[in-house]
Amino acid sequence: MARVGLTPERLTEAGAELADEVGFDEVTVSALARRFDVKVASLYSHVRNSQDLRTRIALLALAELADRAADALAGRAGKDALGALADVYRDYAREHPGRWAAAQLRLDPQTAAASAGVRHAQMTRALLRGYDLTEPDQTHAVRLLGSVFHGYVSLELGGGFSHSAPGTDVTWARIIDALDTLLRNWPAPPTDPRG
Repeated sequence: MARVGLTPERLTEAGAELADEVGFDEVTVSALARRFDVKVASLYSHVRNSQDLRTRIALLALAELADRAADALAGRAGKDALGALADVYRDYAREHPGRWAAAQLRLDPQTAAASAGVRHAQMTRALLRGYDLTEPDQTHAVRLLGSVFHGYVSLELGGGFSHSAPGTDVTWARIIDALDTLLRNWPAPPTDPRG
């Protein structure tokens, strides 16, 4: 029998909070049961297992990020939009490190296709239309931006830049400047030497 007040949504939110507190890798059904002071078995009517819980947290994080990104991008274009999107990712990761880690969880193709990850790609492509990029360069640019944003934020969260000057905010601003310059001056594809 399901415990009154426990729902998949409530458990997912509590799991996301737990991830932010102790790290996404530490989130399990057992840890969540301890948080609610219930037996593990009582949660299985709401989540199938720890992997299901982790997937639900990942989907929540992707949706929260997509909502923030949509709000931040509204009415912006070019470098202003680029900086706004970058800041959404960085700010979210700083505020919710466990959820940020969850958003990186590899999802099966069907789950990924139904997730807010699709909205992220659509918003990034919309941003890139302001730079007049067409395919396949648009796909290359989406991958570049994702790599830079995720890579920088992950290194920063891990303390990788905390031992040297200049400060990380200065570097972050320079990265956005450099990405804007690159996107405005995207290199032509190499010519095939075989003719």
